Amino acid sequence: MKKKFLFMVLAACALLNSSSVKNNEKSIEGSEDVIIETKDENILQEKEIIPEVIEVKPEIKEVVISAIGDCTLGTDDNFGYERSFTNVLDDNDRNFSYFFSGVIDVLSDDDLTIANLETTFTDASVKSEKKFNFKGDYDYTNILTSGSIEAVNLANNHTYDFLEEGFNDTKSALNEASIPYFGYNEYKIMDVKGIKIGLAGLSGWNEETAKNNTLKAIEYFKEENTDLIIMTYHWGNEYEYEQNSTQQNIARFAIDNGADLIIGHHPHILQGIEEYNGKYIVYSLGNFVFGGNKNPKDKDTMIFREVFHFENGILTNTNIEIIPCSLSGEKDRNDYRPIILYGEDKDNVLKKIMKFSNFND
Repeated sequence: MKKKFLFMVLAACALLNSSSVKNNEKSIEGSEDVIIETKDENILQEKEIIPEVIEVKPEIKEVVISAIGDCTLGTDDNFGYERSFTNVLDDNDRNFSYFFSGVIDVLSDDDLTIANLETTFTDASVKSEKKFNFKGDYDYTNILTSGSIEAVNLANNHTYDFLEEGFNDTKSALNEASIPYFGYNEYKIMDVKGIKIGLAGLSGWNEETAKNNTLKAIEYFKEENTDLIIMTYHWGNEYEYEQNSTQQNIARFAIDNGADLIIGHHPHILQGIEEYNGKYIVYSLGNFVFGGNKNPKDKDTMIFREVFHFENGILTNTNIEIIPCSLSGEKDRNDYRPIILYGEDKDNVLKKIMKFSNFND
């Protein structure tokens, strides 16, 4: 009887031990801790979390800018009709695209083309007292749009040929055609591929005045957080191939204070190009579509092109291209249609430019 009772007690104890183990197993399985089971069932370890590495690539942008010289879209009444700008337009059935057709492939292949507009679009009759007074019809703005000209400078010695009325008419015509313009106290900021480009046009006859006006323009652009500053100057001596010290002083001053490119015109012929502190100064682009002379003696001109490279909105480097041109496809007259030069003609224009150029800082 005692043996039977002892056996029953031992069996009950075994049953209790078995139940306790099962309860412990359930406690482990229901735990909220993150664990993994190794091959050795008696060892548990925490899971190691490795952060994912994501490579962030810089945002690269290239902005291609072309610059051309004096565009006198019109004529002086005293020139007479024969072989004039107006005559040639009429002979081409008033096809406005004629004038830039020889260079349109180049100018349409950039992001921004800048021209010096040396004329007025007006029907005003009261002139300023000077040797030449240039004007064209209001619809001559179609010449610019068909030529892929995206911005024009008005700070030159011909935009007031027909006084304030002519100047205001010109701006109205440009506004109507949606052609951005800049010059004197009017600055322009253009958004190109998300890059803010500041454009200013000034006179460069008096060094002190030009420097003061340069500072005003550059300070304005800096306040507006522009990414690129282009300064255009009307300066220099007509028909002199070598730039003068006033031009150089103003240009270097502008670069020292934040300008990224200097464009010059007025001499009606090409002058040199200077590299200064990694920036470029184009002292004179010469004439381009030029209705101001039926047969200029020097027809050499060029398209200056610069590619600006940006990384995450910061200008990192640039490269330039000089494209020699003639302002006329005819050697013995002005047909007002610039063409790109090749071969020996191209080499001769490059030699002329390089004679007064400096790329050695």
